Amino acid sequence: MKNDYLRVKEKLKNQITFGPYKMNDKLPTETELMEKFSVSRYAVRKALIELQNERFIYKVQGSGMYVEEWNKKWSANTESKTIGLICTHIADYIFPKIISEIDSVISQEGYSLLLANTHNQPEKERLSLIKMLDSQVAGLIVEPSESAKPNMNLDLYNQISKSKIPLLFINAQYPELTAPAIINDDAAAEKNLIKYLLKMGHRKILGIFQVDDRQGVHRMNGFIQAYQEMSCDLSKSSIIMYSSHDPFSVISKKIDFYLQDKEKPTAIACYNDQLAIHVLAKLKDLDLKIPQDISLVGFDNFDSSAYLSPGLTTVNYQRSRVGKEAGKGILSLIKGKEFETLTHHPKMELRDSVAKI
Repeated sequence: MKNDYLRVKEKLKNQITFGPYKMNDKLPTETELMEKFSVSRYAVRKALIELQNERFIYKVQGSGMYVEEWNKKWSANTESKTIGLICTHIADYIFPKIISEIDSVISQEGYSLLLANTHNQPEKERLSLIKMLDSQVAGLIVEPSESAKPNMNLDLYNQISKSKIPLLFINAQYPELTAPAIINDDAAAEKNLIKYLLKMGHRKILGIFQVDDRQGVHRMNGFIQAYQEMSCDLSKSSIIMYSSHDPFSVISKKIDFYLQDKEKPTAIACYNDQLAIHVLAKLKDLDLKIPQDISLVGFDNFDSSAYLSPGLTTVNYQRSRVGKEAGKGILSLIKGKEFETLTHHPKMELRDSVAKI
């Protein structure tokens, strides 16, 4: 078939990029590849030639094809005027503002952004890193994907460090790496929010946290710490954990379990405002009044949070400030200057979604 060679090429490229083939490993012979993919010799040869041209493999006369050291051209490029920005999302929620502010800062010095969206998938983060490093960007700003899980891209980040390519993380950082970051003290911010609920008389608080990111894990820890520091009975609380890839329908069913209890929660603390907006709509559909029947809090202070009915009590994530700091930070690193990790301590925005009981 016409596209057989593309299928062979992409499969081999994927196996080289993600494993099992390592640098300088020998590839199967043409005959073995023909049998493996059930394609013609022409398709195999065309795929190998294109991979060779793209510097993924090299030929040893009389021996066969081997995996090239495809990252050897990666190096700090002081001549480049492009900065790579890899985010878990780019088109919605808090991210457009962050991206806009970064672009505003770097454009003043003649730089432009090369954007990539991972949808919080480490595999897409890996492909984005490779693409940007192949493009020899001047530096990288990365929001880690699934940062609470083992880092499958540690080999690439180690190569970035070895090559002295400027790197800055935002919102989270991988614990194995020493690159600077701009982050929130998520645990402390969530702890203060839950302490506020406890001071308002709430004890049966339902926390809902995204736990494949370090932000969510830290916020969940802050939830627990609030009960401990206020000497309140943690067993009266409940926690729902979910993945960033779970649709709201999955989370909604878990919430139903607690709402059907005779002693349902008096308050719900959501991982972020985006989730809180969905929960608010769900509670209204069930004819539950906020905050008279159930209080509700979020995190991030998303633009629409103040205009909900009722206005959402939340934590103010300063996305404009983070964007500006990230732009200035990566420019400093590109110029060879020091840039230390910045930790923000976001404050509460008290509105009308919490009642005293």
